[in-house]
Amino acid sequence: MRVIDHLPLRVLLALTALLLPLGLTLTPPFAPRAAAAPDATPVRVMPLGDSITGSPGCWRALLWNRLLDAGHTDIDFVGTLPGQGCGVAYDGDNEGHGGELVTSLADQDLLPGRLAATRPDIVVMHFGTNDVWSSVSPDRILAAYTKLVSQMRAANPDTRLLVAQIIPMNPAGCTGCAQRVVDFNARIPGWAAETSTTRSPVTVVDQWTGFDTATDTYDGVHPGDAGNEKIAARWYPALADVLDQGVPGDPGDPGDDATCTASFRAGSAWPGGYQAEVTVRNASTVALTGWTVTVAPADGARLTQVWGGTLDSSADGTATVTDAGWNGALTPGASTSFGFIASTPATSGAPAATVGCTATATF
Repeated sequence: MRVIDHLPLRVLLALTALLLPLGLTLTPPFAPRAAAAPDATPVRVMPLGDSITGSPGCWRALLWNRLLDAGHTDIDFVGTLPGQGCGVAYDGDNEGHGGELVTSLADQDLLPGRLAATRPDIVVMHFGTNDVWSSVSPDRILAAYTKLVSQMRAANPDTRLLVAQIIPMNPAGCTGCAQRVVDFNARIPGWAAETSTTRSPVTVVDQWTGFDTATDTYDGVHPGDAGNEKIAARWYPALADVLDQGVPGDPGDPGDDATCTASFRAGSAWPGGYQAEVTVRNASTVALTGWTVTVAPADGARLTQVWGGTLDSSADGTATVTDAGWNGALTPGASTSFGFIASTPATSGAPAATVGCTATATF
Protein backbone atom coordinates (compact mmCIF):
# COMPACT_ATOMS: atom_id res chain seq x y z
CA MET A 1 0.00 0.00 0.00
CA ARG A 2 1.27 3.48 -0.86
CA VAL A 3 -0.65 6.49 0.46
CA ILE A 4 0.30 9.70 -1.30
CA ASP A 5 -0.59 13.35 -1.05
CA HIS A 6 0.54 15.56 -3.92
CA LEU A 7 -1.16 18.79 -2.79
CA PRO A 8 1.71 21.02 -1.57
CA LEU A 9 1.39 22.67 1.84
CA ARG A 10 1.81 26.13 0.31
CA VAL A 11 -1.26 25.50 -1.83
CA LEU A 12 -3.28 24.46 1.21
CA LEU A 13 -2.19 27.62 3.04
CA ALA A 14 -3.07 29.81 0.08
CA LEU A 15 -6.51 28.24 -0.22
CA THR A 16 -7.09 28.69 3.49
CA ALA A 17 -6.21 32.38 3.26
CA LEU A 18 -8.71 32.83 0.46
CA LEU A 19 -11.54 30.91 2.10
CA LEU A 20 -11.37 32.06 5.72
CA PRO A 21 -12.62 35.62 4.98
CA LEU A 22 -15.68 34.01 3.42
CA GLY A 23 -16.35 31.91 6.48
CA LEU A 24 -15.34 28.72 4.68
CA THR A 25 -12.90 26.02 5.59
CA LEU A 26 -11.19 23.27 3.65
CA THR A 27 -13.28 20.12 3.48
CA PRO A 28 -12.86 16.86 1.61
CA PRO A 29 -11.67 16.08 -0.99
CA PHE A 30 -8.79 18.42 -0.07
CA ALA A 31 -8.36 17.12 3.47
CA PRO A 32 -6.03 14.09 3.63
CA ARG A 33 -7.67 10.86 4.77
CA ALA A 34 -6.25 8.20 6.99
CA ALA A 35 -4.71 5.09 5.54
CA ALA A 36 -6.18 1.64 6.08
CA ALA A 37 -6.02 0.38 9.64
CA PRO A 38 -2.51 -0.98 10.20
CA ASP A 39 -3.64 -3.80 12.48
CA ALA A 40 -6.19 -5.19 10.01
CA THR A 41 -5.58 -7.80 7.34
CA PRO A 42 -6.52 -5.69 4.35
CA VAL A 43 -8.53 -6.78 1.35
CA ARG A 44 -6.32 -6.26 -1.66
CA VAL A 45 -8.00 -4.41 -4.55
CA MET A 46 -6.28 -4.11 -7.95
CA PRO A 47 -7.44 -1.32 -10.31
CA LEU A 48 -6.64 -2.82 -13.73
CA GLY A 49 -6.75 -1.09 -17.09
CA ASP A 50 -5.09 1.52 -19.28
CA SER A 51 -4.58 5.29 -18.94
CA ILE A 52 -8.19 5.83 -17.89
CA THR A 53 -7.28 3.85 -14.79
CA GLY A 54 -3.68 4.92 -14.28
CA SER A 55 -2.67 8.25 -15.81
CA PRO A 56 -3.53 9.72 -13.34
CA GLY A 57 -6.88 7.94 -12.91
CA CYS A 58 -8.08 10.28 -10.17
CA TRP A 59 -11.36 8.40 -9.86
CA ARG A 60 -9.28 5.96 -7.81
CA ALA A 61 -8.53 8.69 -5.28
CA LEU A 62 -12.22 9.59 -5.03
CA LEU A 63 -13.21 5.94 -4.71
CA TRP A 64 -10.55 5.22 -2.06
CA ASN A 65 -11.65 8.11 0.14
CA ARG A 66 -15.33 7.36 -0.29
CA LEU A 67 -14.70 3.78 0.87
CA LEU A 68 -12.74 5.00 3.90
CA ASP A 69 -15.47 7.51 4.78
CA ALA A 70 -17.99 4.64 4.70
CA GLY A 71 -15.91 2.63 7.18
CA HIS A 72 -14.03 0.35 4.78
CA THR A 73 -10.65 0.91 6.40
CA ASP A 74 -9.44 -2.66 5.84
CA ILE A 75 -8.57 -2.18 2.17
CA ASP A 76 -5.32 -1.95 0.24
CA PHE A 77 -5.19 -0.80 -3.38
CA VAL A 78 -2.44 -2.82 -5.07
CA GLY A 79 -0.50 -2.65 -8.32
CA THR A 80 3.02 -2.43 -9.68
CA LEU A 81 2.55 1.23 -10.64
CA PRO A 82 2.56 4.16 -8.17
CA GLY A 83 -0.14 6.78 -7.91
CA GLN A 84 0.07 10.18 -9.58
CA GLY A 85 -0.89 13.62 -8.35
CA CYS A 86 -4.62 13.94 -7.73
CA GLY A 87 -4.54 16.54 -4.96
CA VAL A 88 -5.65 14.22 -2.17
CA ALA A 89 -4.11 11.56 0.02
CA TYR A 90 -4.98 8.07 -1.18
CA ASP A 91 -3.52 4.64 -1.83
CA GLY A 92 -2.33 5.17 -5.38
CA ASP A 93 -1.01 1.71 -6.27
CA ASN A 94 -2.59 0.53 -9.51
CA GLU A 95 -2.22 -1.56 -12.66
CA GLY A 96 -3.33 1.06 -15.19
CA HIS A 97 -0.76 1.07 -18.00
CA GLY A 98 -1.18 3.96 -20.42
CA GLY A 99 -1.68 2.91 -24.02
CA GLU A 100 -1.95 -0.80 -23.22
CA LEU A 101 -4.34 -3.05 -25.13
CA VAL A 102 -6.05 -5.79 -23.17
CA THR A 103 -5.38 -8.13 -26.08
CA SER A 104 -1.65 -7.36 -25.87
CA LEU A 105 -1.65 -7.98 -22.12
CA ALA A 106 -3.22 -11.38 -22.72
CA ASP A 107 -1.18 -12.32 -25.80
CA GLN A 108 2.11 -11.52 -24.08
CA ASP A 109 1.16 -13.22 -20.79
CA LEU A 110 2.06 -10.11 -18.79
CA LEU A 111 -0.61 -10.42 -16.10
CA PRO A 112 0.68 -13.46 -14.13
CA GLY A 113 3.82 -11.60 -13.07
CA ARG A 114 1.79 -8.61 -11.95
CA LEU A 115 -0.57 -10.87 -10.02
CA ALA A 116 2.32 -12.64 -8.32
CA ALA A 117 3.71 -9.29 -7.17
CA THR A 118 0.42 -7.92 -5.84
CA ARG A 119 -1.87 -10.87 -4.93
CA PRO A 120 -5.26 -9.14 -5.34
CA ASP A 121 -8.48 -10.42 -3.78
CA ILE A 122 -10.64 -8.13 -5.94
CA VAL A 123 -9.90 -6.79 -9.43
CA VAL A 124 -11.62 -3.62 -10.64
CA MET A 125 -11.19 -3.65 -14.43
CA HIS A 126 -11.92 -0.92 -16.99
CA PHE A 127 -10.07 -2.23 -20.03
CA GLY A 128 -10.44 -2.28 -23.79
CA THR A 129 -10.55 1.38 -24.81
CA ASN A 130 -7.32 1.14 -26.83
CA ASP A 131 -8.49 -2.10 -28.41
CA VAL A 132 -11.77 -0.53 -29.52
CA TRP A 133 -9.88 2.50 -30.83
CA SER A 134 -7.64 0.11 -32.80
CA SER A 135 -10.67 -1.67 -34.33
CA VAL A 136 -9.99 -4.94 -32.49
CA SER A 137 -13.12 -7.08 -32.68
CA PRO A 138 -15.29 -7.68 -29.60
CA ASP A 139 -14.62 -11.42 -29.98
CA ARG A 140 -10.87 -10.91 -29.60
CA ILE A 141 -11.26 -8.50 -26.69
CA LEU A 142 -13.57 -10.88 -24.82
CA ALA A 143 -11.22 -13.79 -25.51
CA ALA A 144 -8.51 -11.71 -23.86
CA TYR A 145 -10.86 -11.03 -20.92
CA THR A 146 -11.39 -14.78 -20.56
CA LYS A 147 -7.67 -15.48 -20.56
CA LEU A 148 -7.05 -12.81 -17.91
CA VAL A 149 -9.78 -14.25 -15.68
CA SER A 150 -8.22 -17.69 -16.03
CA GLN A 151 -4.88 -16.25 -14.96
CA MET A 152 -6.49 -14.42 -12.04
CA ARG A 153 -8.12 -17.62 -10.82
CA ALA A 154 -4.88 -19.55 -11.23
CA ALA A 155 -3.23 -17.03 -8.91
CA ASN A 156 -6.20 -16.85 -6.51
CA PRO A 157 -9.21 -19.14 -7.09
CA ASP A 158 -11.41 -16.80 -5.01
CA THR A 159 -10.76 -13.69 -7.11
CA ARG A 160 -13.72 -11.31 -7.36
CA LEU A 161 -13.87 -9.33 -10.62
CA LEU A 162 -15.74 -6.09 -11.22
CA VAL A 163 -15.65 -5.39 -14.96
CA ALA A 164 -16.81 -2.14 -16.54
CA GLN A 165 -18.92 -1.50 -19.55
CA ILE A 166 -16.37 1.11 -20.62
CA ILE A 167 -17.03 4.84 -20.77
CA PRO A 168 -18.01 6.39 -24.14
CA MET A 169 -15.30 7.48 -26.54
CA ASN A 170 -15.49 10.09 -29.28
CA PRO A 171 -11.96 11.28 -30.10
CA ALA A 172 -11.10 13.50 -33.03
CA GLY A 173 -10.14 11.40 -36.03
CA CYS A 174 -12.09 8.31 -35.03
CA THR A 175 -15.62 8.65 -36.30
CA GLY A 176 -16.39 4.97 -35.70
CA CYS A 177 -15.17 4.78 -32.09
CA ALA A 178 -18.42 5.85 -30.46
CA GLN A 179 -20.45 3.07 -32.07
CA ARG A 180 -17.72 0.49 -31.55
CA VAL A 181 -17.87 1.17 -27.80
CA VAL A 182 -21.63 0.62 -27.88
CA ASP A 183 -21.21 -2.65 -29.78
CA PHE A 184 -18.51 -3.91 -27.42
CA ASN A 185 -20.37 -2.96 -24.24
CA ALA A 186 -23.43 -4.83 -25.46
CA ARG A 187 -21.42 -8.07 -25.38
CA ILE A 188 -20.02 -7.73 -21.86
CA PRO A 189 -23.07 -8.84 -19.78
CA GLY A 190 -23.38 -12.10 -21.72
CA TRP A 191 -19.67 -12.77 -21.40
CA ALA A 192 -19.81 -12.09 -17.66
CA ALA A 193 -22.75 -14.44 -17.16
CA GLU A 194 -20.86 -17.25 -18.91
CA THR A 195 -17.63 -16.55 -17.03
CA SER A 196 -18.90 -15.95 -13.51
CA THR A 197 -18.76 -18.75 -10.94
CA THR A 198 -20.02 -19.03 -7.38
CA ARG A 199 -16.49 -19.10 -6.04
CA SER A 200 -15.14 -16.38 -8.33
CA PRO A 201 -18.04 -14.12 -9.36
CA VAL A 202 -17.88 -11.55 -12.16
CA THR A 203 -19.95 -8.39 -11.70
CA VAL A 204 -20.67 -5.94 -14.53
CA VAL A 205 -20.57 -2.22 -13.66
CA ASP A 206 -22.19 0.13 -16.16
CA GLN A 207 -19.78 3.03 -16.63
CA TRP A 208 -21.29 4.01 -19.99
CA THR A 209 -24.80 5.19 -19.16
CA GLY A 210 -24.98 8.87 -18.25
CA PHE A 211 -21.35 9.57 -19.18
CA ASP A 212 -21.02 12.43 -21.70
CA THR A 213 -17.76 12.77 -23.63
CA ALA A 214 -18.51 16.47 -24.24
CA THR A 215 -18.67 17.38 -20.54
CA ASP A 216 -17.01 14.46 -18.75
CA THR A 217 -13.76 14.16 -20.76
CA TYR A 218 -11.15 16.67 -21.84
CA ASP A 219 -10.32 15.00 -25.14
CA GLY A 220 -13.22 12.72 -25.98
CA VAL A 221 -11.51 9.79 -24.24
CA HIS A 222 -9.98 10.58 -20.83
CA PRO A 223 -12.18 11.69 -17.93
CA GLY A 224 -11.96 15.19 -16.51
CA ASP A 225 -13.05 16.13 -12.99
CA ALA A 226 -16.74 15.52 -13.68
CA GLY A 227 -15.97 12.22 -15.37
CA ASN A 228 -13.81 11.03 -12.49
CA GLU A 229 -16.66 11.78 -10.09
CA LYS A 230 -19.05 9.71 -12.21
CA ILE A 231 -16.65 6.78 -12.56
CA ALA A 232 -15.99 6.65 -8.81
CA ALA A 233 -19.71 6.90 -8.08
CA ARG A 234 -20.42 3.89 -10.32
CA TRP A 235 -17.63 1.73 -8.89
CA TYR A 236 -18.46 2.50 -5.27
CA PRO A 237 -21.70 0.55 -4.67
CA ALA A 238 -20.45 -2.53 -6.53
CA LEU A 239 -17.13 -2.60 -4.68
CA ALA A 240 -18.70 -1.78 -1.32
CA ASP A 241 -21.15 -4.64 -1.83
CA VAL A 242 -18.33 -7.13 -2.45
CA LEU A 243 -16.50 -5.84 0.64
CA ASP A 244 -19.68 -6.14 2.71
CA GLN A 245 -20.17 -9.73 1.58
CA GLY A 246 -16.69 -10.58 2.80
CA VAL A 247 -13.76 -11.90 0.81
CA PRO A 248 -12.06 -15.21 1.62
CA GLY A 249 -8.78 -14.95 3.45
CA ASP A 250 -5.84 -13.25 1.81
CA PRO A 251 -3.95 -15.78 -0.32
CA GLY A 252 -0.84 -14.91 1.71
CA ASP A 253 2.66 -14.71 0.40
CA PRO A 254 3.07 -15.49 -3.30
CA GLY A 255 3.00 -19.22 -3.81
CA ASP A 256 1.71 -20.27 -0.36
CA ASP A 257 -0.87 -22.37 -2.19
CA ALA A 258 -0.20 -24.77 -5.04
CA THR A 259 -0.57 -22.66 -8.19
CA CYS A 260 0.62 -22.93 -11.76
CA THR A 261 0.49 -20.86 -14.90
CA ALA A 262 0.09 -21.91 -18.52
CA SER A 263 1.18 -20.07 -21.66
CA PHE A 264 0.35 -20.86 -25.29
CA ARG A 265 2.81 -20.66 -28.20
CA ALA A 266 1.80 -21.42 -31.77
CA GLY A 267 4.14 -23.41 -33.98
CA SER A 268 3.79 -24.36 -37.61
CA ALA A 269 0.43 -24.08 -39.37
CA TRP A 270 -1.05 -25.51 -42.55
CA PRO A 271 -4.45 -25.51 -44.24
CA GLY A 272 -6.75 -27.31 -41.84
CA GLY A 273 -4.51 -27.42 -38.78
CA TYR A 274 -1.58 -26.27 -36.71
CA GLN A 275 0.89 -27.39 -34.07
CA ALA A 276 1.34 -25.60 -30.75
CA GLU A 277 3.03 -25.87 -27.38
CA VAL A 278 1.81 -25.03 -23.87
CA THR A 279 4.32 -24.31 -21.11
CA VAL A 280 3.29 -25.07 -17.53
CA ARG A 281 5.15 -23.34 -14.69
CA ASN A 282 5.00 -23.86 -10.93
CA ALA A 283 4.13 -20.36 -9.68
CA SER A 284 4.15 -21.26 -5.97
CA THR A 285 6.72 -21.98 -3.29
CA VAL A 286 5.55 -25.56 -2.80
CA ALA A 287 6.38 -28.57 -4.96
CA LEU A 288 3.61 -29.67 -7.30
CA THR A 289 2.60 -33.30 -7.66
CA GLY A 290 0.45 -32.74 -10.72
CA TRP A 291 -1.25 -30.20 -12.97
CA THR A 292 -4.25 -29.84 -15.27
CA VAL A 293 -4.49 -27.36 -18.13
CA THR A 294 -7.64 -26.26 -19.95
CA VAL A 295 -7.18 -25.31 -23.61
CA ALA A 296 -9.94 -23.40 -25.42
CA PRO A 297 -8.84 -23.05 -29.08
CA ALA A 298 -10.12 -20.06 -31.01
CA ASP A 299 -12.21 -20.10 -34.20
CA GLY A 300 -13.67 -23.58 -33.78
CA ALA A 301 -10.35 -25.45 -33.71
CA ARG A 302 -10.21 -28.87 -32.00
CA LEU A 303 -7.29 -30.66 -30.37
CA THR A 304 -6.72 -34.00 -32.08
CA GLN A 305 -3.39 -35.16 -30.67
CA VAL A 306 -1.36 -34.39 -27.53
CA TRP A 307 2.11 -35.45 -26.41
CA GLY A 308 3.49 -34.85 -22.94
CA GLY A 309 0.01 -35.01 -21.45
CA THR A 310 -3.32 -36.86 -21.39
CA LEU A 311 -6.12 -35.39 -23.49
CA ASP A 312 -9.81 -35.18 -22.59
CA SER A 313 -12.04 -33.07 -24.88
CA SER A 314 -15.53 -31.68 -24.31
CA ALA A 315 -18.33 -31.14 -26.80
CA ASP A 316 -17.70 -27.39 -27.05
CA GLY A 317 -14.10 -27.94 -28.14
CA THR A 318 -12.48 -27.07 -24.81
CA ALA A 319 -9.77 -29.60 -24.02
CA THR A 320 -8.45 -30.70 -20.65
CA VAL A 321 -4.86 -31.90 -20.57
CA THR A 322 -3.45 -33.53 -17.44
CA ASP A 323 0.19 -34.25 -16.82
CA ALA A 324 1.66 -37.47 -18.20
CA GLY A 325 2.95 -38.61 -14.82
CA TRP A 326 6.62 -38.19 -15.55
CA ASN A 327 6.21 -34.41 -15.93
CA GLY A 328 3.66 -33.76 -13.17
CA ALA A 329 6.13 -33.10 -10.35
CA LEU A 330 7.47 -29.54 -10.52
CA THR A 331 9.65 -27.83 -7.95
CA PRO A 332 8.95 -24.13 -7.25
CA GLY A 333 9.71 -22.08 -10.36
CA ALA A 334 10.22 -25.16 -12.56
CA SER A 335 8.39 -25.60 -15.84
CA THR A 336 7.51 -28.28 -18.35
CA SER A 337 5.57 -28.33 -21.59
CA PHE A 338 3.29 -30.41 -23.75
CA GLY A 339 2.54 -30.18 -27.43
CA PHE A 340 -0.59 -30.68 -29.48
CA ILE A 341 -2.00 -30.70 -32.97
CA ALA A 342 -5.32 -29.00 -33.67
CA SER A 343 -7.62 -29.25 -36.65
CA THR A 344 -9.14 -26.00 -37.91
CA PRO A 345 -12.07 -24.96 -40.11
CA ALA A 346 -11.26 -23.36 -43.44
CA THR A 347 -12.40 -19.96 -42.15
CA SER A 348 -10.23 -19.90 -39.02
CA GLY A 349 -7.66 -17.18 -38.39
CA ALA A 350 -4.20 -17.37 -36.92
CA PRO A 351 -3.68 -20.10 -34.29
CA ALA A 352 -4.81 -18.91 -30.84
CA ALA A 353 -6.09 -20.44 -27.65
CA THR A 354 -7.03 -19.47 -24.11
CA VAL A 355 -5.26 -21.62 -21.52
CA GLY A 356 -5.58 -21.97 -17.76
CA CYS A 357 -3.85 -24.11 -15.17
CA THR A 358 -4.71 -25.74 -11.84
CA ALA A 359 -2.20 -27.57 -9.67
CA THR A 360 -2.11 -30.26 -7.00
CA ALA A 361 0.38 -30.71 -4.20
CA THR A 362 0.86 -32.80 -1.10
CA PHE A 363 1.01 -30.71 2.06
